[in-house]
Amino acid sequence: MSIHERWAEAIVDGRKQVEFRKRRLADDIRTVLIYATAPSSQVIGQFTVSDMVTDTPARIWEQFGHLGVIEEEAFFAYYGNAPTAVAIVVASAERFATPLTLGEFEPRPAVPQSFAYLPAEARELATAG
Repeated sequence: MSIHERWAEAIVDGRKQVEFRKRRLADDIRTVLIYATAPSSQVIGQFTVSDMVTDTPARIWEQFGHLGVIEEEAFFAYYGNAPTAVAIVVASAERFATPLTLGEFEPRPAVPQSFAYLPAEARELATAG
């Protein structure tokens, strides 16, 4: 999952306990690799999903805003006029000892615009890092 570096760091540091998205992940996804956007442009860690909640942006903010390390104005600007918001609740997060570049994955995935699904073998490489 591509996450702005500020928020990616907050997830692996344990300060950000929910990731806000406009679309849900597939229901069977339990582990998310964290691709920190530029200037890092690396996979810096991973988190385990405990829950995904879809509701209106106002209700998601009410329930999860205090866990998201984002200002209220920025949160609502992100969703604009979208009728739904998704809260991906982080069960636990891990920072990799050595960040990975996308070139270290086989096959090399494209830079994710939002998120991309990788085969289980790609995750095994990442957890070995």
